[in-house]
Amino acid sequence: MKPDLRFDFIADMQKSTLTVRREFDAGRQLVWDCYTKAELLDKWYAPKPLTTKTQSMDFRDGGHWHFAMIDPEGTHYWSRTDYETITPIEAYTAYDGFTDETGVVNPDMPRSHIHQAFTDLDGRTMVEMLVSYNSPEDLQKVIDMGMESGLASTLERLDELLVSLAGEAA
Repeated sequence: MKPDLRFDFIADMQKSTLTVRREFDAGRQLVWDCYTKAELLDKWYAPKPLTTKTQSMDFRDGGHWHFAMIDPEGTHYWSRTDYETITPIEAYTAYDGFTDETGVVNPDMPRSHIHQAFTDLDGRTMVEMLVSYNSPEDLQKVIDMGMESGLASTLERLDELLVSLAGEAA
């Protein structure tokens, strides 16, 4: 039976922020690994039917993750996460934005600052992401691009991966 897992998606247009809370039925270390290791991110970090391919990753303060989400026709949608601070299995901060295939940030698309926190929750893990945009217009643009449904689909993939990884460990 699939557990009932919390998912909150709260947009604050006045502050140009988005708060996303998602509960996972797995321990914090495993969830942290899924968010911070390229070989695991490539298995879940895209809404269906897209896939993810890491171009390069250096998970450390000042490091980055350059990756593409790839649609079934083979079109690559490039992005880059520039890690600012990392506190292992607790939180990280980063800047995130769309790029070209070389990793150059697209100035015509919204760029965000992310604070991602991981906490224990009675044997489960709560992940809270505070995303800050430069303006309400930038926030509205990503909402209009389908961020809520895309994120819900992406996080469901993480649920599936966590079940698979737990089965491998058993």
